[in-house]
Amino acid sequence: MLMQPYIPSAPLQPFIQAYKIIESQDERVNRVLPETTPAIAFRYKGQINYLSDQQASPVPAAVISGLRSSVRLINYQENTAAIIVQFKPAGAAAFFKTPLHELFEHSISLDNFISRQQTAIIEEQLAEAKTTHEKITIIETLLLSLLQGYKQDNLILNVLQQIQTTQGDLPIKTLAASNYLSQDAFEKRFRKTIGTSPKQYASIIRLKSLITRKQPSQSLTDLALDAGYFDQAHFNKSFKRFTGLTPSHFFQSPLFW
Repeated sequence: MLMQPYIPSAPLQPFIQAYKIIESQDERVNRVLPETTPAIAFRYKGQINYLSDQQASPVPAAVISGLRSSVRLINYQENTAAIIVQFKPAGAAAFFKTPLHELFEHSISLDNFISRQQTAIIEEQLAEAKTTHEKITIIETLLLSLLQGYKQDNLILNVLQQIQTTQGDLPIKTLAASNYLSQDAFEKRFRKTIGTSPKQYASIIRLKSLITRKQPSQSLTDLALDAGYFDQAHFNKSFKRFTGLTPSHFFQSPLFW
């Protein structure tokens, strides 16, 4: 399987982290861990399925996925290719009026947000495009048409930086108070822009950071304590929901996207 990232054009760089071209010549299953941003996938060749309890559900040709708290298994059939639009934190809010928390744990066909006619045209154009540059130009033309006079929420951007800097180990009450908001007002504002609650977002950051910094000689008990988990059972449960595997099994072969 080939995965190649591409940088967005200048007008879209404040909102989009990267485009990723994924091409699979053989059938395979990817273990996709929760991310901190929504994403859009445009499939232009082959078939992709979500796997759940041994059941396969076909993925629409154009689909937007919200934030998730749990792992997802994605089956790529032979000779399949797709472009993934990976937003920056808070970036997706620039393109869609729907409060992003309504997408939490969901993947929905893009024609729920733009007309079916538009998505059909995009699908046809992507199938006919000969080069990666042409495909990305098609996607960027659509995104630029959806980007209209959006002003980013600097308070939320600052909060995201605070959560990232502390690796998710920061009380939500502290975040709200430091930004002179009640906790209720803060959480509503955060959910609408980011797509989940501050607590859930911080949990994703904490577990992603934990996986990244795990040292070969570090015990799982020490790892849990370093991440702020004082109950091993709670840590194991959170970790398995996040990765689909127990910590010991995951770190034996940590293959994931």
